Amino acid sequence: MEPIVAALDQGTTSSRAILFNRAGEIVSRAQHPFRQIYPQPGWVEHDPLDIWQTEKRALAEAVDAAHIDPKAIQAVGVTNQRETVILWDRRTGQPVSNAIVWQCRRTAGICDELKAQGLAGTVAEKTGLLIDAYFSGTKLRWLLDNVPGARARAERGELLCGTVDSWLIWNLTGGAVHVTDVSNASRTMLFNIHTLDWDPELCRALNVPMQLLPRPVGNSEQYGVIAPNIPGLEDLAGIPICGSAGDQPAALFGQGCFRPGQAKNTYGTGCFTLMNLGNAPVRSKAGLVSSVAWRVGAETVYALEGSVFNAGSAIQWLRDELGLIGSAPECDRLAQSVPDSGGVLLVPAFTGLGAPYWDMYARGTVVGLTRGTGRAHLCRAVLDSIAFQVAELAAAMSADAGRPLEALRVDGGASVSDILMQIQADVLRLPVDRPAQVETTAFGAAALAGLAAGVWSGQDELSALRRSQHVFLPQRDEDACRADLRQWRRAVDRARSWVEPEG
Repeated sequence: MEPIVAALDQGTTSSRAILFNRAGEIVSRAQHPFRQIYPQPGWVEHDPLDIWQTEKRALAEAVDAAHIDPKAIQAVGVTNQRETVILWDRRTGQPVSNAIVWQCRRTAGICDELKAQGLAGTVAEKTGLLIDAYFSGTKLRWLLDNVPGARARAERGELLCGTVDSWLIWNLTGGAVHVTDVSNASRTMLFNIHTLDWDPELCRALNVPMQLLPRPVGNSEQYGVIAPNIPGLEDLAGIPICGSAGDQPAALFGQGCFRPGQAKNTYGTGCFTLMNLGNAPVRSKAGLVSSVAWRVGAETVYALEGSVFNAGSAIQWLRDELGLIGSAPECDRLAQSVPDSGGVLLVPAFTGLGAPYWDMYARGTVVGLTRGTGRAHLCRAVLDSIAFQVAELAAAMSADAGRPLEALRVDGGASVSDILMQIQADVLRLPVDRPAQVETTAFGAAALAGLAAGVWSGQDELSALRRSQHVFLPQRDEDACRADLRQWRRAVDRARSWVEPEG
């Protein structure tokens, strides 16, 4: 019986399950979108029960579509949208509120308070992060302070918290296991990436009771097994859950970036560029952050990361809010119908700007409109904006790491766009390497679980599974690309600090 590994890929807009065989090939998959909740401008929420139900349904459907004996599944790996925070009742398993999503900016004021208290240096030294509403700690504090009775219940030990990995593992094990892997923990602003444990000083500073927090664990080890009598998953009872990583380090692992200096970018709702740093973090001077990429056995690997908050979401904005396109492929077709954006520049700072600016108060901006501007120019400007943001991350990464990038491995939904990948290669002046298997995030989770279960023997075997589907090389004139980047930075200046801080 051929061994199968299941990956749960819980993203910002949908929950997916993908089954892989030992050759790293997809056997089956299923996917379900879920609601996006926007209570106020700049606020983003999810219903945790939507996350669990859609993920559970996707897993059941993927197993059914594979037409296999469920006993062939040797392991389950989890990967997830990071920084999103859930607070739930430890007895009933019911969430006490909606989850606060990583994109949400409601805690910008709390971040300003922490900076005013002089905590920026402590946070950077211990966590590798900057103080920003992006990370989980201030979101958790907001829930404790604003959900009626939550803080008192937390202090009595009645509640549990976690990022989405914790929530899924807790539900899959029937409430028996409350853990988080170190890659997710290192994005909370509460976790010391040197000691690999929760930091009491930071928990006190954010007023987070430590008894709420899940136990930190490695990324490739058995956490528990699927509980019996989970509706829809009865045939999977007893299968070990033994791999977990946040979506971006999972993609770094799935891309086979096992050597220091190798880098990848994932084009999803946002864009996330990560470079393998090896066994020691780097203190960024260019607006990036250091996190734990993974811990496998006794080895901890760190990554340097730049995060763009809005990338694919800008294409969704053209479709859903403006109604200018009916689908993402239509955006590509329109963008290809014009030689350039006609001077239009779009800064998609819908929820602020991430690296290297970290401006919580920036907002989306379009400049350069003329009477001749059409929807094709706006589509091209959106694709340009994604490539420009990644180019800025790559430049910052090279400065911090003290070495230029040699190539960029790419994945994620928008990486299927040939025009976007060509624009990216042009502005980076680097080869852009798209793999044959673009589901690298899910495969990273599967690979971590499969290593723990003995499906794969080690990283050398996993590296041999990766194949390039296409390598895009720079074609456009370098001076023209540099001029475009200078104009892009002028547009960013106009988008920054558009919203005045409260108070």
